[in-house]
Amino acid sequence: MLSRLLFKPVDNSALIVFRICFGLLITLESWGAIATGWVKRVLVEPEFTFNFIGLDVLQYLQGPLMYAWFVVMGIFGIGVMLGYKYRFSIIGFTLFWLVAYLMQKSAYNNHYYLLVLLNLMMCIMPAHKYKSLDVKQNQSLKSLVMPNWVNILIITQLAIVYTYAALAKLYPDWLNAEVIAIFMQSKANYFLIGELLQQKWVHYGMAYFGIFFDLLIVPLLLWSKTRKFAFGISLFFHLFNSIVFQIGIFPYMSLAFTVFFFPVEVIRTRFLPRKPSLRQVKPTKVFPVKPFLVVGLALWTLVQVILPVRHHFINSDVFWSEEGHRMSWRMMLRAKSSFVRFKIKDLDTQEQRYVNLDDYLTKKQQRSLGKPDVFWQFVQHLKHNFAEQNIAIYATAWVKLNHHARRYLVSPDLDLTSIKWQPFKTNDWLLLKD
Repeated sequence: MLSRLLFKPVDNSALIVFRICFGLLITLESWGAIATGWVKRVLVEPEFTFNFIGLDVLQYLQGPLMYAWFVVMGIFGIGVMLGYKYRFSIIGFTLFWLVAYLMQKSAYNNHYYLLVLLNLMMCIMPAHKYKSLDVKQNQSLKSLVMPNWVNILIITQLAIVYTYAALAKLYPDWLNAEVIAIFMQSKANYFLIGELLQQKWVHYGMAYFGIFFDLLIVPLLLWSKTRKFAFGISLFFHLFNSIVFQIGIFPYMSLAFTVFFFPVEVIRTRFLPRKPSLRQVKPTKVFPVKPFLVVGLALWTLVQVILPVRHHFINSDVFWSEEGHRMSWRMMLRAKSSFVRFKIKDLDTQEQRYVNLDDYLTKKQQRSLGKPDVFWQFVQHLKHNFAEQNIAIYATAWVKLNHHARRYLVSPDLDLTSIKWQPFKTNDWLLLKD
């Protein structure tokens, strides 16, 4: 039964339209990152980047090479949009994007992680079977249908993202609109809406609207009676986020996803009017059941369900410790600040000196030092720089979450050269106490 459902031939119009939108958006994301100075600030100017732990080899790519890297990514994006050498283009973009994602964390964004997942999914989807240069060059590729697992996978992935995003908001600082109030302080000078965004009732409205939107938008889009209403709400929500929070292509990517919720005839007639309807042309394509693909989809879904709750199995508060925060759809949940000052002591001469962070890190990177993994990585960087000396490293470091009292990250008397990073359980050198 499940296999028949997954491999049933269905109209592929939604996937074709999404591929075109997706290719355009990833091209804009790639070249826009250069144009806005993001590549320069995050991947070129820093002395080193805070890559994901264990992937230090990516440091060799950091620097001016990243301009060319993102130019090539944009070219891959055009290939995806046009359906030109689609497999090569999407796999190329996926690899390039994955490397860029893994080589830095000072500008981490859950949306970047979502794009990693979408890229991986698009690698196995037959998104080039219609309205593509590949088909124009090879008519045997042309198809009006796709296996139904494409629809199911995308909608399931969206449901997981939105559901966990809603559940993550169910904590006191969000429910009392404190987080929104903090976010809106920097928006006071916005044209026309700046003053409105400072009103308490607006903060409460945004907080609770965000919860209900994330929790209900997928079911509302799936139900035919509420679909148009849900699309209108989605249009408002994502355009509002684009204007107020300026979060790149994500709002527009989210709107592009809605093509998978509307009847295929609506999508076909609106966007692909020359494409034959399956009502007129009965599909002859039969997709064989592939057990390995069924197992793969099941494992993918299981991982997506488990990853966002892994922090419950770590003996720490994820809001403070960040352990289990990434890849869990905990989006824009808190405002954090930190203060970190490192002291190096020469154990042979007993001389001490404070580290000037400006000698090592950009201002943006310095703001990330309150994250334990970034803190640990910088300690390793200092150890490497002073490897020929017998030193101890100490730090005065505290973190502030929303309006709560600050908490100390580590003991100021702890020699940080001895601390180890433990990725699968809480790190016992973390204090994070009042």
